[in-house]
Amino acid sequence: MNARELIDRYTTQQFDFTAVYLHQINLQNVNLSRINLAQADLSAGDLRNSDLSGANLERANLTDADLRGANLVGANLVEVNLIGADLADADLSGADLAGADLRCANLHRTNLSGANITDVNLNGADLKDANLTKAKLAGTDVSVADLSGTNLKGADLIKGERKRAHTSHHWISWSGN
Repeated sequence: MNARELIDRYTTQQFDFTAVYLHQINLQNVNLSRINLAQADLSAGDLRNSDLSGANLERANLTDADLRGANLVGANLVEVNLIGADLADADLSGADLAGADLRCANLHRTNLSGANITDVNLNGADLKDANLTKAKLAGTDVSVADLSGTNLKGADLIKGERKRAHTSHHWISWSGN
């Protein structure tokens, strides 16, 4: 599926794109609010400044995706793969990132206020100047990330709905089509 086909189907009220292959797709500046992209492969995709508010991206592959300035307010990002993704200046306030893998992700100036960040892997992540106000961080080791200038006011390292006692990510493999 290419970008034009996805956008055309979305504009005709088709919102379910579960497990679709969209590797390296360009969806920059597109409104896809409330879309279902669960288990989709969006790796290396360009989603800069896109509106994905309320979207379902559960267990999606967003490895090395460009999400700078994207609107992911209230999105379902449970167990999403965001390894190496660029989320600088993105808005993930109120998003559910439980069990997500954010290793080496750029979260510089990202708004994660009120987000559920339980059991998340932040190894090597850049959270400089990020907003984690009132975020739930149970089971997440924030010491492995760069937190320079990060706002942790009201963040809770204890509370939050833990998905598992010891996080171990088992990603779906995408073979490509």
